[in-house]
Amino acid sequence: MGMAKEFKDFAMRGNVVDMAVGIIIGAAFGKIISSLVKDIIMPPIGVMMGGVNFADLRMVIQDATDGVEAVTLNYGAFIQNVLDFLIVAFAIFMMIKVMNNMRKKEEEKPAAPAAPGKEEVLLTEIRDLLRKE
Repeated sequence: MGMAKEFKDFAMRGNVVDMAVGIIIGAAFGKIISSLVKDIIMPPIGVMMGGVNFADLRMVIQDATDGVEAVTLNYGAFIQNVLDFLIVAFAIFMMIKVMNNMRKKEEEKPAAPAAPGKEEVLLTEIRDLLRKE
């Protein structure tokens, strides 16, 4: 019973839940970026390069033989994955930069003046009493 409670406390801690939400959103974001690169960015680049489909770019290392598929280096798919990574990394960088700027603006707000200490309050009361007399 104790281990189950410890696990529940761990799993429901704010940081863990935030991390899980971030991972889920990140995975969905990654799929969107992959589609952006594969379906939107790469086709025009392929057309500009003479009608090349990057996903089909490969170098044959060993030709296919009876019942054995060809061995290929699929560098076109690699190029797409590198572009996926660069775009995701740049988007995350920009998002973190915006968050850091927002955090800096919050920190730059002037803090409320500190409350007077006990000695200052006592001295103020004494001063006020002396003024009345």
